[in-house]
Amino acid sequence: MLLLWIAAAPALAQSDGGNPELLAGLRPVSAEMLANPGPSDWLVWRKTHDSLGYSPLDQINTGNVGELVEAWRAPLGDGSSMATPLVHDGVLFLADTNDAVLALDAESGGELWRYEHATGADATAGLNGKFGIAIYGETIIVPTLDLRLLALDFRTGEPVWEHAIAVSADSPSRYSLRAAPLLANGVIVQGVTATMVPEGGFIIGVDAGSGEELWRFQTVAGPDDPGGQTWNDIPHTERQGGSVWVSGSYDPDLDLVFFGPAPTYHTAPLLDAVDQPGVSNDALYTNSTIALRPRSGELAWHFQHVANDQWDLDWSFERQIIEVEVNGSPRKAVITAGKMALYDALDAATGEYLFSIDLGLQNLVASIDPRTGAKTMNPNARPNAENAVLVCPQPIGGRNWPAAALNPESKMLFLPLAETCMMGGPTGGDSQLLSTGADISAVAPPDGDGNIGRLQAINLETRELAWSFREFFPPSSAVLATGGGLVFGGALDQSFKAFNQADGEVLWRTDLGDIAASFPITYSVNGKQHIALIIGQPGLHAGALIGHAMQNSGGDLSRFSVLTRQGPALVVFTLP
Repeated sequence: MLLLWIAAAPALAQSDGGNPELLAGLRPVSAEMLANPGPSDWLVWRKTHDSLGYSPLDQINTGNVGELVEAWRAPLGDGSSMATPLVHDGVLFLADTNDAVLALDAESGGELWRYEHATGADATAGLNGKFGIAIYGETIIVPTLDLRLLALDFRTGEPVWEHAIAVSADSPSRYSLRAAPLLANGVIVQGVTATMVPEGGFIIGVDAGSGEELWRFQTVAGPDDPGGQTWNDIPHTERQGGSVWVSGSYDPDLDLVFFGPAPTYHTAPLLDAVDQPGVSNDALYTNSTIALRPRSGELAWHFQHVANDQWDLDWSFERQIIEVEVNGSPRKAVITAGKMALYDALDAATGEYLFSIDLGLQNLVASIDPRTGAKTMNPNARPNAENAVLVCPQPIGGRNWPAAALNPESKMLFLPLAETCMMGGPTGGDSQLLSTGADISAVAPPDGDGNIGRLQAINLETRELAWSFREFFPPSSAVLATGGGLVFGGALDQSFKAFNQADGEVLWRTDLGDIAASFPITYSVNGKQHIALIIGQPGLHAGALIGHAMQNSGGDLSRFSVLTRQGPALVVFTLP
């Protein structure tokens, strides 16, 4: 299982535009720096281990954001990607398409070094949508298309170690490394997706110093594993799913990492429960929050949000860690919403259910037990052979991978949404996504007004919906919240907007020239705040949203003439 070696060094290109002294001055990144990053840097996928997507930087604020201008842009490679830049001591590190890694001068955009991995023949090129990279010590940790984790020297780009992740030899191309690596207690914790392969996805722990694989947690319970009796008594080889698409979160005080395995596409064997004592068709650990100990991979607790998902409505997205008041007492909670845009809050230490918030985009859950969080489902949660049923949302989701941002000071949460529905069924159709065979056809939401894009603000103190911003084009990027009272986000019309956190007013808007399907960040260099994001590398999700928007256009396709698609780039904004 363990393959470890030093790769041959590639040719490294040095740019004339960057300041090479920046590389010499890079400080090693410690666990303490990752746990408590300075405001100027962006060291973790969503800024902090708790995945809040929030920066305290406030130089750009509600009073001056209207003056924001483009500072520079760096061209990137063609393809699909969702990478998040990292910034440390004035150097910006970025994973481009086709396993290229760049180090840029974060102030000017000048290239400092470039590494290009020689991707193997088994690369998952069709799933080139990586969330990003990680930084630790003096290395950049990079997941590759051919299922390797690389450690690159962050000053030179030269390889330090390489670990090949062992998977089934029959179908390596059905696995991928989508999530950005998570550094926790000296361990790189990496989720692995597995599309229609026996035994499903998994999470690995790799020693950050040597690249040695320490443990592996299978997200699909085998027959002899805890939870193994929840798979309807089907053989291990028929148990599929549990892909880990999204990066995990980490609580250093509890020393727990939190992930959300996806459902299974092989739904047919789970549709009808077998009549055997102690056997269910819940399918653990799909659509669950799982808490693991990063040094050992031991499962501390789990909570299944929805059992036996028959419509591909994942609960696989970011787990945000925030202290909230519950029944008059402060509780450290893990909150997350699946595609139904229904939030569950769990006690971070124990997994105890705390509360839920329904954003009003789903029609599958009829009620939720206020004590246990158990959900009573409507009849349309289960496909049938006789007729189609209205299901809201459809598999592209009410929410999807575009991550929410949470201001820990105000306890305001901001989530990008798309208002979507579908007619599902009857079973026996030609659906290629789910083995139950329920045809899926997109339809407009009942009583919809044609506007399917929505940014929803939620007050976690009161657990009530605050303001919402709605428009025709749905959001295509994650959102970023800042100490300047702003929320930044991109939409399918190539726009990038700054909203007032207090009321949702649009304070600034620009045309990026291409679609932003990525994670915006903010950082500061030499006392000047910057906003950065990647454009022009959209994936399957953006394409599906465009199709749904076209369907809801009422035949007016003139709106789509704004899509100039000028090409992929990293775009950076600042005040003049």
